[in-house]
Order: sequence, then C-alpha cells, then structure tokens
Amino acid sequence: MPPSPARVFAALNAQRPPDEATPLMDKAVVVGGSVAGLLAARVLSDHAQSVVIIDRDDLHATGARPGVPQGTQLHALLPGGLAQLEQLLPGFREQAVARGAIEAPPATRRNYLDGRRKVVVPDDADSLAGSRPLLEGLIRQQVLRLPNVKTVTARATGLVLDGAVTTGVRCDVGGVSGVESGDFVVDAMGRSSRLSDWLEQAGWERPVTRRMTVDLNYATALFRRPEASPELTIALALHSPRMGLDVAGAAFFAIEDGRWMAMMAGYGDNRPGRTAEDFVRRLREQFPPEFGEVAGGEMLGDVQTYRHADSRRRDFHALERFPAGLVSVGDAVASFNPVYGQGMTAAALHAAGLSMYLRSKPDLGVPAREFLAVQKVVVDAAWSMSTSADLALPHVDGPYPRGYRITSWLSNQIVTATVTDVSIARRFNQVVSMREHPSSLATPGVVLGALRANRRAR
Repeated sequence: MPPSPARVFAALNAQRPPDEATPLMDKAVVVGGSVAGLLAARVLSDHAQSVVIIDRDDLHATGARPGVPQGTQLHALLPGGLAQLEQLLPGFREQAVARGAIEAPPATRRNYLDGRRKVVVPDDADSLAGSRPLLEGLIRQQVLRLPNVKTVTARATGLVLDGAVTTGVRCDVGGVSGVESGDFVVDAMGRSSRLSDWLEQAGWERPVTRRMTVDLNYATALFRRPEASPELTIALALHSPRMGLDVAGAAFFAIEDGRWMAMMAGYGDNRPGRTAEDFVRRLREQFPPEFGEVAGGEMLGDVQTYRHADSRRRDFHALERFPAGLVSVGDAVASFNPVYGQGMTAAALHAAGLSMYLRSKPDLGVPAREFLAVQKVVVDAAWSMSTSADLALPHVDGPYPRGYRITSWLSNQIVTATVTDVSIARRFNQVVSMREHPSSLATPGVVLGALRANRRAR
C-alpha cells in the first residue's frame, strides 16, 4: 500500500541531499535553465559524473533572462521553498540577504481578507523577499559553480531514443544540428514545454493536458523605499468574489536596492493598474493604509503588465507507456495561478522528489514511475489549492470536482477563521507555504475549530 499524500509531503520536506555523491550515471541533460531546471541540475550533480543544462539564453549572463517574460513581476518564495533551497544550496539565505534580499519573519508580514487584517501567527517560518532576477540569479550562480555542471546555449529540438530508453536531446546551435547525449534527461522547458509533441512524434503517447481558464491580469510597479530595515516587509490583501470588486487583490514586498515591489491583479476584462495614475489611485483608495503609504513614494520606472490565461497540468504520471530515463519538472508539468505564489516552491519540491528517487538507486532502464508518483502528490496539492479558489471566481466555469459544493463551503469556513483564530491560521499557513499537505486541514478538529471561531467572530 503506497504511503499517504501527507506522509509523502512530510518526507519531501524532510529530504536532505546525500552527504557524499552516489554516482548512478555518466551524464545527465537538463533542458531549460530556469529555477526548476537549475534545482534539478543541483540534485543530478550528486548522482552524475557530469550535468549539462541546455537553454536558449546565455546562463552566464547577469540580470533578468529574456526567457522569463514574467521576471519583472512580483514573486514569492514561500517558507517551504526557502527551506528546500537552504538544504540544496547551503548558505542561500545568508548570501541572498547579503545581496539585498529582505528577511520576512511572521511578525513583519500582514495579510488582509476583504479589508479585515488576519491574526499574526507566531511561528519560525521565515519568507525571503527579493526580485525574481536576484533570487534566480543566485540559484543559477551557485549551481553553475558546481564542478560537474556546465551549460550549452542552444535550442532543444527533440528527444533521442534507443527503443524505450531516452539517450539524449537533439539541439540546434547557431543553425547547426547536433545531439547532446545523456543517460537521463529532464524537461524543464516551462509552460511552453514541447515534450508532449516530441513524445508523439516519436510514436509515444501524448499526456492529457488539463486547463483551467482564469484570465488573470496583473501589473507590477516599483517604488522607492526610504527605510533600510522596514518594520513591515510583506503585505497581502485579497478581495473575495463576494465583494464584487474589479481588483482581486494587491501585495507589496520590500526588495533589494531600497525598493518596494507592488502588484495588483484583476480577472477577465478587469485590468487594474495599467497606468501609473490608476495603479497609485487604487492602492490608496481600495486597500489598507500601508498600501497607500507605499504608493506615496517615488515610482521607479513604468508599470509592467502580464497576463496569465490559464492554469495547466500535464499528467505524465497517467501514461501507460513512458520512456525510461526521462522526467519533467516545474511548470513543464504544472503551472498555477501566480497569485498564490506556488511556482518556485513547487519546483523546489519537485527537486526534493527527484533526490528521493535517485537516492533509492533506481534502475534507470525502466520508466521513473516512483518519481512520477511522488511528483503527482506535489502537483495535486498545489493544483487543489489554486483551482479550488479559482472556481469561486464568477467568470470561471468549471470543471468542478466531485463534492465541490461541500468542500468549497468548508474551505471558506477555514479561510474565514484564519482572520481571527491563531490555531487555524497556523495550520492554514503550513499548507499554503507547502510545508504540509492540504489533507491536514480536512480533519474534524480543524473544521470544528473553524466553525467555532467564525461563530465567535459573528
């Protein structure tokens, strides 16, 4: 009998890199050099004589990468993701802070729901606030320092297979076709991954792709921050659908170089904050006072907008036939509504799952079913959290899972209780930060506690 999802989640969060390298292969190839690909390469460096990362961008260049169009937007590194990064890349937190990232312990974070401030949860789960280029750049620098990791600037064009075993990746370097051979291949090509096409072209099954249209529009702006060490580092204010507002929510983080990064989001035809004037006005008029204080500072540069059409997942785990020596990670498997900030943390948990799989010394000549099963637990958890909230949006029309009405009512009770009840808020935060599985909220004690808390609040 397989372990429960809660136990799998606990094992992933307790996962540690091996004390000594345990080589399983000569060479591994990772296609895609974003966060998911870099962390996969870090794990593979413990088990391969050499690791090659293929990306169209020059990964040794500094600053924002052209291949990350959403890199100008606000990104969250949840406590679960920060803990994973610290395990994979010891000293990551210290080095990030030295470069200007801001530590954000619970006492310096504020959360609002429909204008009501949530109770502060006293725990030891710190977040880290910084821009995507800073955080990803530090991950990239630490991974590329590893002596057995190198990069190839190229465009990947297909798989190389020997029967049912993956043996490499076809790539195009400056118009010249070639092959990067490898004993193990990781697809980290993001939302636009072409792995499904490559499998189909090679005569294999194409995974089912599930989508949930969310039509999210968000905008981000930078403001000058006068305080070097602000008492408030992160603020998040969400509006539930029952408020009937055209702004779904807003957030701001203290980031490096004395700046605030503020974000505002809307759904469907609502595109708040596209101009500087609209952005500032809404922060002042539609959100708690601290948002207006941030908007009162000097805006640095223009408002940057981005559109996220849908959440999607590719169910590789459900394929009856799948090549050996091949896995997919990060957004290439599942990408979620970015409002919930799960992306980098989910990628880190995929890396933890890959480490768990490789440390079991698997037979690389057969499909990586054990990894796909563990990865499914992570994807299911993040998918259920984001899509259950998205299904409450008036413009989203399913698909609704079985029992949606009762689970939606229970979820609403728990979320409402987090405004006033420390115990419920702590359990909820453990799940949202991806340190515990969502099933930990579906217990009689949590549900009854939420109902009592809401009755007291009324």
